[in-house]
Amino acid sequence: MQTGNLALKSPSLKAESTAALAVFSALSAGAAIAGALATNGAIQGWYQKLRKPPFQPPRGVFGPVWTVLYGLIAVSGWRVWNGPAGVARSRALSLWAVQLGFNAAWSWLFFGRRRLRSALVDVTALSLSVGAYLAAARKVDRTAAVLVAPYLGWVCFASLLNEELVRLNR
Repeated sequence: MQTGNLALKSPSLKAESTAALAVFSALSAGAAIAGALATNGAIQGWYQKLRKPPFQPPRGVFGPVWTVLYGLIAVSGWRVWNGPAGVARSRALSLWAVQLGFNAAWSWLFFGRRRLRSALVDVTALSLSVGAYLAAARKVDRTAAVLVAPYLGWVCFASLLNEELVRLNR
C-alpha cells in the first residue's frame, strides 16, 4: 500500500506529501541552478571554440530538455518517498541523492573548471547511478522508475557527447 493513495484521504498525510514534493522539487531545482551558473559564462566563451561532433544538438535543445528532466527527477524521487518504508525505499532514495550529486558536479567540472576528462568520469558515474536508481526505484514504485528512463537515455547520450568532445579536443 502506498501512502500516495492514503494522502488523498488524510489531510496530515496530504500536507506531508505536498511538503515532500516541494523538497524534491527544490533539490532538483538547486542542481539545475548550480548547473546553469557553471554553464552560462562558458557557453559564449571557451565552449564555443571547441570542436564538436556532428550529432551535437543545437544549443536551444538543452534548456527545454533539462527542464523536463529535472521535473521528472523530482516527481520520481517524491513517488519513491511516498512508497512503503523499508530497505528498498531507503536504498532508492540514497541513490536518488547520489545521482543528483553527480548531476550537479558535471556542469561544474565541464563548464566551470573546463575539465572534460574529469567530467567524462563524472557523467559515467552519473549514468551508472541513474541506472542503479531506476532499478531500485522500480522495486518501490514502477512509475517512479519509468519517469527517470528518459533521463537515463539523455545522460547516456551526454556521456557519448562528452567522450567525443574529449576525443576531438585533445
